[in-house]
Amino acid sequence: MTPDAILDLLRDRLDPVEGCDPRPLRGDNDLNDVDFPVRTLRPAAVLAPLVLHDGPPRFILTLRAEHLPAHAGQIAFPGGRANAGESLPDAALRETEEEIGIAPGQVELIGRFDSWETVTGFHVTPFVGIVQPGFTIEPDPGEVAEVFETPFDWLMDRANHKLHEREFQGHMRRYYAMPFGDRYIWGATAGMLRALHERLYD
Repeated sequence: MTPDAILDLLRDRLDPVEGCDPRPLRGDNDLNDVDFPVRTLRPAAVLAPLVLHDGPPRFILTLRAEHLPAHAGQIAFPGGRANAGESLPDAALRETEEEIGIAPGQVELIGRFDSWETVTGFHVTPFVGIVQPGFTIEPDPGEVAEVFETPFDWLMDRANHKLHEREFQGHMRRYYAMPFGDRYIWGATAGMLRALHERLYD
C-alpha cells in the first residue's frame, strides 16, 4: 500500500485519540483457557511510531534492556506506565521521548486501537503516531538496547503472524509471534500488532 492509502485507512479505522476503553478489550490471555485473577490493572500507554517518508512505511520498535524488571530483552513499542493525573496520549508521547528521543512535537497522533491486558498486570492503550521528517533517534541505554524499523506491510501480513507456545508459571501459554530475521517480536507487542491488523483489514 502507498503511504497515503495507509494513512487514509488508519484515520478511517482507528478510534479517536481522546478517550479510553473502560476495560481491556484484548489481552495476553486471549489464546489461553486460564483466566487472569481479578486484580487492579496499572494504566499504561505505548506509541506505535509510523514513518511514512523516506522509503516504505514502517513502524519503529525497541529492544528493551536486559536489566529491566519487567519484559526485559523483549521487543516493544516505546511506552510505559502513566503517571498520576497524566493522560494516556501524553504518557505515550512522554515515554517515547524518554526512551528513544523523539519529541512530542515530531509526532502526529492519529488514533488508538484495542487496549491490552498484560500478564504482568498492565492495561496498555496503544496509539498510532506519524513521525515527522527530521527526527533523530537517541535511545536511553538505561531502558533501550536497540531501536529498529520494521516494514508496515510485513507486520500487517497475516502470513507472518505465527502461533507459538511456551511454559509460564506452570502452564503452557499460546501467543502470537512475528519472527523478523534475527528479531523475535512476540507477546503483547505481537498481539497488539495482530489486533491492529484485524482492526484495519478484517
